[in-house]
Amino acid sequence: MNVDAVVEARARGKRVRLDKPELLAPAGNLEKLKFAVHYGADAVYIGGQKYGLRSNADNFSIEEMREGVEFAAKYGAKVFVATNIFAHNEDIEGLEAYLRDIAGAGVAAIIVADPLIIETCKRVAPGIEIHLSTQQSTVNWLAVKYWKEEGIDRVVLGREASMEEIDEIKRNVEVEIETFVHGAMCSSWSGRCVLSNHFTDRDSNRGGCSQSCRWKYDLFATDQPLADSPLASGLPLFAQEDDSFTMGSKDLYMIEHIPAMIESGVDSFKIEGRMKSIHYVATVVNAYRQAIDAYFDNPEEFKLKQQWLEEIYKAANRPLNTGFFFDVPGREDHIYEPEDKAIGYDFTGLVLGYDEATGMATIQQRNHFKKGQDVEFFGPNGTYFKQMIETIWDEEGNELDAARHPLQVIKIHTNQPVSEFDMMRKKVGK
Repeated sequence: MNVDAVVEARARGKRVRLDKPELLAPAGNLEKLKFAVHYGADAVYIGGQKYGLRSNADNFSIEEMREGVEFAAKYGAKVFVATNIFAHNEDIEGLEAYLRDIAGAGVAAIIVADPLIIETCKRVAPGIEIHLSTQQSTVNWLAVKYWKEEGIDRVVLGREASMEEIDEIKRNVEVEIETFVHGAMCSSWSGRCVLSNHFTDRDSNRGGCSQSCRWKYDLFATDQPLADSPLASGLPLFAQEDDSFTMGSKDLYMIEHIPAMIESGVDSFKIEGRMKSIHYVATVVNAYRQAIDAYFDNPEEFKLKQQWLEEIYKAANRPLNTGFFFDVPGREDHIYEPEDKAIGYDFTGLVLGYDEATGMATIQQRNHFKKGQDVEFFGPNGTYFKQMIETIWDEEGNELDAARHPLQVIKIHTNQPVSEFDMMRKKVGK
């Protein structure tokens, strides 16, 4: 976007920014990190093997962090490490050594909620930026100002912050602001939940959340305290044929509101999902990357492409909404009964190479596919087309009826050129 265009837009009262916001992607393991970067992430956030809130993710050893940082740096991307537990006494031992280790691995920032970890990092690893986690539930400008004065470089706002509140924060405090724009929402306030603790003895705020809110429940009514009356002895509030009750929230998505998000001044757009698949990470990052870049190419003529929305829905596994950005969510924004599922897609193959002379692609199998199936190709360089698989060959040139074996390398003809790191997918059940 050139200076003349900015001046003209501002003369018409339009708020314009020259700097692109950071697109921040989740990476549950080293492979996902590489896909996130290839598909357009400016930065990725990962978990180490300690002090993070996703203890069931693969998570990174210090050696893997170093490899991830080196890979990301080749593409001008950064790596952040989540250290956002609320620490108990037994978590203190080893913290200093861990922070020194991740600093030595070259990570750019830690994402942190506990003042203990904040102060320890400032003392033993002063070269690392400190980003305040959404777990701190920061949603007003005076709280943001407080954390800035405490030495915080960036504040990740609580998911409950509205667009109006974000605008006020940016007007009053000069500090980087990060907000979630896509992914799962917690039913509790900014993740401050103990259902998992009570039901499974897994601490929600130390990386063990079992997502109890998404379980299925039967409902009973009782006029006695639960301590005195077994729940099952109450009056059932359901019929035998009824669906079980759940209480999960719908997932957040803001791709339809990219101009408003950019013009709000938010510095980093965060995608949730360190536990999600490679297909999810690549698809969602790619869609947001294209939308952000399209806006900056021509803000005045920006139009949302239907293809971006379709891509988002191909990766979705729950209904979507805009969270707290424009209004307080109501009953319709939660999932209280089984919902219509989006049509799922399987990541079936990764393009390893392409021969322009023969139109032959070399593909690493990731899920079973066979001759006669319809597939889609998509990639970070604008690749997008559909075709039917006509013939499959193995590496020795033998014809196959299907690619059955995990990571099997095969060859097929593609209707259009493809590139390394492009992906092939098919509808689930097709």
